[in-house]
Amino acid sequence: MNKMERQMVEILENLKENFAVVSIKAEFEAEGTRIDELMRLADVTRSSGLSLTMKIGGCEAMRDLLEIKQIGVQYVIAPMVETAYAASKYVQAKNMVFSPSEEWDTEFLLNAETITGFENLDSIAEAISIENGADGLVFGRVDFTGSLGWGRSSINEQRTTDYVLKTAEVCKKYNKQLVVGGGVSNESIDALRQIREVRLDRFETRKIIFDAGRALDLDIEKALVHAVHFELLWLQNKRDYYRAISIEDANRIDMLSARFEALKSSI
Repeated sequence: MNKMERQMVEILENLKENFAVVSIKAEFEAEGTRIDELMRLADVTRSSGLSLTMKIGGCEAMRDLLEIKQIGVQYVIAPMVETAYAASKYVQAKNMVFSPSEEWDTEFLLNAETITGFENLDSIAEAISIENGADGLVFGRVDFTGSLGWGRSSINEQRTTDYVLKTAEVCKKYNKQLVVGGGVSNESIDALRQIREVRLDRFETRKIIFDAGRALDLDIEKALVHAVHFELLWLQNKRDYYRAISIEDANRIDMLSARFEALKSSI
């Protein structure tokens, strides 16, 4: 573990102990996380005593499920599930990979992040309420507002929050977890507190996941500063890692290029 990674561990330990952070998130989907990056993130996350959350590439992303089973994660999220059929395919896929006993340590959620998914919310919730179904929904506000043709600036507007509140009511009805993400910032705090009045289990920034039951009663503004700091360090560390790889053969490339030119000119 390098110096920057040790600094990230310190930030995560502080977030866990003082700000009700429960997990760190990576994505095969939107982020396109590579396996070597995921292994570094898993090392940093576990060194801080936190769990890992992974968003897979789709509702039937079998290889993703197989890989994260080997690594070990607490939360698995399937993206862009818009129908009960897609939800049922996700349940089938995860049940093929994870036995019932293996699911004791893992919770499975799906993204409700489009207006189409919202319109099918009751049937989706019903589809995952079967035995060995799924545990809840993640409301992605950025993609949801995008599906309505609204700008990103609308994510904290009441009209968006009203959709989340209706989703919270469905989750409460079916006893399913609700997680809210998408552009979470200081401007989101009032909306998150509204949603918690109905049901809200966790909320998330790009990489940091908070326990909503505790975090919103703490110094959440300060916590979000630490969250952004962690995400900045993570990207800087990722950049430096690949930069080092890109130049590790630079001297040999120069030598072989010179040798090739010399050999070519002698023909």
